[in-house]
Amino acid sequence: MSIFGKIMSSIFGTQAQAPQAAPASAGKTPSSAGSAPSAPAASTSVSGAPKGAAASAVEPHVDVEAVLTGLASRNKEKLDWRKSIVDLMKLLDLDSSLSARKELAEELHYTGDMNDSATMNVWLHKQVMIKLAENGGKVPDSLKG
Repeated sequence: MSIFGKIMSSIFGTQAQAPQAAPASAGKTPSSAGSAPSAPAASTSVSGAPKGAAASAVEPHVDVEAVLTGLASRNKEKLDWRKSIVDLMKLLDLDSSLSARKELAEELHYTGDMNDSATMNVWLHKQVMIKLAENGGKVPDSLKG
């Protein structure tokens, strides 16, 4: 999985699954909830088109700032995830090393000098927030600029 993919999974993963789980069991009897919802969910995931439809219906509801703020409140370390790509990656328990950030920069098509890590880091943070928004996350403008 790509580094950006890991970032998305860390942020959207639990939020994207929670709304799907509630409607699947809502209105079902205890005996039918065990087998009926799991079979359609498996076939829906395999088919491709319904999976995309379900994902797009859920992802716009993921408040990226709220998810990250929640993670930060439970983290012992004080991380400036709003401005620092290193701290954002640490908050998500991802490798924040220079080599990992260079790999992320390649994924996001950074054209600047990767040896100028300060400039690259600022660009990466902005691009990650923009890409999260493009992929269905609710990201305030203050985090995209």
